[in-house]
Amino acid sequence: MVNQLYELKVRDRQSFIKFLDWLRQDLLQHPETWENKTLPDFLEALAAYAEDIQGYYDNTDANVDAETAVWSTFADIFKGAKVYE
Repeated sequence: MVNQLYELKVRDRQSFIKFLDWLRQDLLQHPETWENKTLPDFLEALAAYAEDIQGYYDNTDANVDAETAVWSTFADIFKGAKVYE
């Protein structure tokens, strides 16, 4: 499940929905890999990661502009919130 979660190419609404389902399944099956297990903690990390994601893209030479809303950016933010401190 973890590999699928990170390998899924989120390009549209349907793939984002699939991603969210896999993210939920990952939490249920592997809670030990999650830093932010409660909804308040996850939402706090989600907001913080949304603010910092451009730095992630810059550091990984991803050539992505976080100011342009695309489904893959939303998925990256959710993945980051899973472990962001």
